[in-house]
Amino acid sequence: MTGSVEQPSLLIVDDDPVFCDVLAKAMTKRGFDVTYTHTISSALEKVESLMPEYAIIDLKLSDESGLILIDKIKKLDPGTRIVMLTGYASIATAVEAIKLGATHYLAKPVDVNDIMAAFERTSGDTEVPISSHPLSVGRLEWEYIHRILTENNNNISVTARILNMHRRTLQRKLAKKPV
Repeated sequence: MTGSVEQPSLLIVDDDPVFCDVLAKAMTKRGFDVTYTHTISSALEKVESLMPEYAIIDLKLSDESGLILIDKIKKLDPGTRIVMLTGYASIATAVEAIKLGATHYLAKPVDVNDIMAAFERTSGDTEVPISSHPLSVGRLEWEYIHRILTENNNNISVTARILNMHRRTLQRKLAKKPV
């Protein structure tokens, strides 16, 4: 090692290998010592040995929720700055991510500069724009389904019962991106 300045450690957890590779290269250029993985189980192993200062976690990791990782990481090190990324953004998951200790929640596609800005955030933004258009019926349904799913620890069978919906119908609705 030639440098005397230690690089901050960053853990990236996303089930898309190409996305991980591209993001890891971009974050390395910004001065981070990057480690990445694609599953919750391997991420948990890395968290305990690495104790990262920063983490970027995808919400949907195959059939598991990245929210689990936020909770585990924060219990091990409350100082870790966590940004949750998702292609399936919803109000319910955003609220849960922040409650569990995420620094910020960003919807994909996301710019590396947005992630860097999110790591620096220490409070809310009173200048955030408010949409003049109400959510569509499809989006409201999607938000409601995800809120119920989150309340039931991502258990699809229980959620389908509560929503009085066939499990396969619920799975089809969950596979679609929000309107």
